Amino acid sequence: MLRAAITFFVLALVAILFGATGFAGVSMEIGRVLLAVFLILAAISFVASLIGGRRQDYLP
Repeated sequence: MLRAAITFFVLALVAILFGATGFAGVSMEIGRVLLAVFLILAAISFVASLIGGRRQDYLP
């Protein structure tokens, strides 16, 4: 879950970068919306990882 929170946080930073600079030709409003969505998802994932407390073992 912590990996998902970090992923959503990075996606939020990328979204605001594209929205704020106009690099991809998108408006600032789209960047702000994506930032809000990904930050909310990051916060939910982080809280869920704290509450869950279980560690999942992944197969190699």
